[in-house]
Amino acid sequence: MKRSRIVATGLGVVSSVGIGWKTFWDSLLAGRSGIRPIRYIDTTDYPTHLGGEVQNFCPEEFMSLSKAKHLGRGAQFAVAATKMALDDALLDTALILNDQRIGVCLGTTMADIEELESLNSTWVTKGMSGIRGKQITRYLGCSLSGSVGAYFGFHGPNLIIPTACAAGNYAIGYAYDLLRLGKADIMVAGGAEPFSRTVFEGFNRVFAVAPERCQPFDRNRKGMIPGEGAGVVVLERYEDAVARGASIYAEVLGYGTSCDANHMTIPATDGVAAVMIDALRHADISPSDVDYINAHGTGTLMNDKTECAAIRGVFGNRTDHMPVSSVKSMLGHAMGSASALETIACMLSVKFDQITPTINYDTPDPECDVDCVPNQSRRHRIRIAVKNAFAFGGNNASLVIGK
Repeated sequence: MKRSRIVATGLGVVSSVGIGWKTFWDSLLAGRSGIRPIRYIDTTDYPTHLGGEVQNFCPEEFMSLSKAKHLGRGAQFAVAATKMALDDALLDTALILNDQRIGVCLGTTMADIEELESLNSTWVTKGMSGIRGKQITRYLGCSLSGSVGAYFGFHGPNLIIPTACAAGNYAIGYAYDLLRLGKADIMVAGGAEPFSRTVFEGFNRVFAVAPERCQPFDRNRKGMIPGEGAGVVVLERYEDAVARGASIYAEVLGYGTSCDANHMTIPATDGVAAVMIDALRHADISPSDVDYINAHGTGTLMNDKTECAAIRGVFGNRTDHMPVSSVKSMLGHAMGSASALETIACMLSVKFDQITPTINYDTPDPECDVDCVPNQSRRHRIRIAVKNAFAFGGNNASLVIGK
């Protein structure tokens, strides 16, 4: 059977540096940070106080308030990003409503966990009788993809993939498979994650949060900074996109997944290298064909060191001249939506031949010996790029993106 080519024709973004892909992209190229003092929770008793929160998000710009009030913040992000992506792809929802051939596949770490936090607070202060039914349904992981399917009337495959910080890549890869297998004609894929006390407190408890700046690959890096957001791409078969005259951002050439099978929180070089090798093999691409890597790049000591060692193990001496940048330095770490947002940035890099910088880079680290595109964006011809994502549990996923 002839292998279908899968392309991205629409992009939707809700992020700490802007809403909509154009604002998002302009901010990243300018090196603007979305990391600010946290407003969602009182951080007085915590050792850190910064986060990549989404600013000025108004759900009523994307849905009616009557709909929005039944959705958690993460589901609101997912619906908003999907609407932007569909509009960008010039897919009129009135024409595709109730289409059996449109599917949804979203990644997340904890979905609308803040709804569970609210439920717990209600239980403590008012008892079981104070809990409302919708408080329970809004925090379920399936509420993210389910809300998108229900809002737009999509009856195709509907999945949530909870592989933590690699979930967005997993979701896009699985959507790619569904299209190639003929299980759907259009897939809405990506990830969504709201800011939560649970995530913020958890990462502070394991001393993984930087107090001031996220500095991927810098010798003095002190950790990641939690964030939130949603990134959604519209994927379809190349011939279908061409037939309807759609604009194409990039092609998904293939993907790979692996498990370190080693440690819940510490990444393993062999597992990270294996996922890139798997992705390149699946895409029928040689390491010498890759022009750019959009890194996982969290800014934590072990993660950056491990990723750089794995890249050098796979790409050898080409690593000396191949750009490897991290947008987490600007966005914060948006958990389950991180790699979806970063894939959109990677697709835009491929389309426009521009590389987003790694900001806050001051001091080279000999154990992170990559060209991290420090502090300023760069023009660079990109035919093929790799987008890396690694997660707790040793869950790894890499996408190969082509022009």
